[in-house]
Order: sequence, then structure tokens, then C-alpha cells
Amino acid sequence: MKIAIMQPYIFPYIGYFQLINAVDKFVIYDDVNYIKKGWINRNNFLSNGKIHRFTIPLINASQNRLIKDTQISKTENWEADLLNTISNSYKKAPCFDVVFGIIKEILSQDEHNIAKYNHSALLIISKYLEIETEFLFSSELNKDNALKGSAKIVDICKILNATDYINPIGGLELYSKENFLMEKIELKFLKSNVIEYKQFEDEFIPWLSIIDVLMFNSKNEVKNLLNEYTLV
Repeated sequence: MKIAIMQPYIFPYIGYFQLINAVDKFVIYDDVNYIKKGWINRNNFLSNGKIHRFTIPLINASQNRLIKDTQISKTENWEADLLNTISNSYKKAPCFDVVFGIIKEILSQDEHNIAKYNHSALLIISKYLEIETEFLFSSELNKDNALKGSAKIVDICKILNATDYINPIGGLELYSKENFLMEKIELKFLKSNVIEYKQFEDEFIPWLSIIDVLMFNSKNEVKNLLNEYTLV
């Protein structure tokens, strides 16, 4: 049983979906504190050849509040504004018609909780890409919430009978393979290969939101990109 555990990001980059595709169960880590200036409610896409950052407005977002307790503001007309910006930015992209419909479905959902909102977005995109990974919320697992850091991750792995725990390469210095092996769990790190594709006639800008990847690549091309990584 291969599992991954990540905070719920909105329209994350291709590496996040590589991680989802690489495991049997993907745990949405929603009972940890919200991180300001992270990727839970913001991301980047291409607009006029430059990086454009969008942000989903939240109500009283705080690093002292759990992600699962953080709500989206519905008083602003941000959904329509974001859809309009995406449309203007990508209307000439090869896969615009199909992908814009997916984005519109995501942004039209009547959900105020940011963790559940992002979960729904991940499900919709995963379904399009024919990813069959099971999603779970960490807050719904019967775990020891007094544990911190890697001990909490190991506890989740044990509850789910994981044989392998796969983490993004950024966690290489955070987690010890030896500590996981003591619990009979193999720790691996996913390192994305260099991924590049044609973005109109502009110089390529890497690691943008999955929105950009989907707009410029067919479903089959994206499915091939999902395997462009190595495990270390």
C-alpha cells in the first residue's frame, strides 16, 4: 500500500498530481495549521507571457487556525473575475474548450470550506486524467493528534497499513528513511523530471499551476507527464 500525505492545494503544479498518481491512497492533510503565503488558496498561471498569481479570498485566515476550519469568502465576485482572467489568458490555447469547462465546474461549486473545496477540485481533475487514487482526509482518521512532525506521518501510515510512504523531494531533509524503516515503511521521495511544453510563442515558464499544463497538453500528453519523475 503506497500512500502520500499533503496539504490541500488549489490547482497545484504537475508534481502534485504525479504524487497523487504514484500512490494508492492520498491523504489530504487538513488538520494542520493554515500557512500564509502557501499554496492552499493561491497559485500561478500564464497571462500575456508572464506569471499571474491568483488568490482565493478567505475569512480571517490565520496560521493559528486549522485548514479544515478555514472558510472561503463568498462576498466577493472573485470566481467570475478569475474565470474571466483565465479565459482571456488561454482562449487561444489548444485545449481551452475542454479545460475551461473543467475549471468552470470547479469554480462554480457551492462549498465554503477551503479543504473540501480543494478536495473537490483535485477529484474533478483526477477524474479527467483517469487517476483512480483514493482520497482521504487526515481529520477523519483515528490517529494520535498529540503527535507532531514525522511521528504523526508515521502514525497515519500505520493506520492505513502503508508499505511505502512517498513524499515530494522537498522533504528530503525533513524525514529519515531509517525512522520509517523501523516501522517497516519504506520512505521514498518523488523528484519530477524537467518538464517543458509549448506555451504559445513565449519563452517557457516552468512549474505553473496544473491549469497551464492542461491548457497546452492533451489528456494523453498530460497522462504521460504524470510518469515523468524518479523516486529516490
